Amino acid sequence: MPIPPSWVMAVFFWMHMLATVTWIGSLAAINLLVLPASQRTLKLADQLSFIAALQKRLEPLAWFSMGLLVVTGLFQMSANPHYDGFLSTSTQWSLAILVKHSLSAIMAVVSAIQTWEVLPAIHRTLMKKENAKADELARLQRREVILLRTNLLLSALILGATAFARAAL
Repeated sequence: MPIPPSWVMAVFFWMHMLATVTWIGSLAAINLLVLPASQRTLKLADQLSFIAALQKRLEPLAWFSMGLLVVTGLFQMSANPHYDGFLSTSTQWSLAILVKHSLSAIMAVVSAIQTWEVLPAIHRTLMKKENAKADELARLQRREVILLRTNLLLSALILGATAFARAAL
C-alpha cells in the first residue's frame, strides 16, 4: 500500500489518540474518582444504581471509541513500513503490535461481559427493590469493580505495548 499524504496520516493519528483518551480517560475517571467517592457516600443499592446509570451513558461512547480505534489502527498499521503480516513477530514493532492487539481483544471481551451480562443483572436486581438481596448486590458490585479495574489495567498494558512499538521505529 502506498504511504498516504502526511495530512491524512495526521487525521488518523489524531482520531486514534482522541478515541484512546476518551475510552481510557473514562475508565480512569470511574476507577480512580467515581467508584471511591460513591463507595464512601452512597448506600450499596444507590451506588449500583448510580454506576449503572453512568455506565449506560458511557457505554455507547466506549464502544464507538473501540470501533474508531480498530478502523484508525488498521489504517495506520497497513500504512506502516514495518508491517509485514497479521501474526508476524519478526521485529520488536510487530511483536509489540501483536501484544497490543491481543490485549485489546481481551479488553473487548471484558467490556462485552460488563455490557451484556453484569449491567443487565444489576438492573434486574435493582428493579426487584424489596426482594433484592444485599449479598446479590454486593456480588454484582464486586464483579463490576473487578471488570472495571481489569480494563483499566489492560488499557495501561496496551499503552505500554504502544510505547514499545513506537520505540522500535
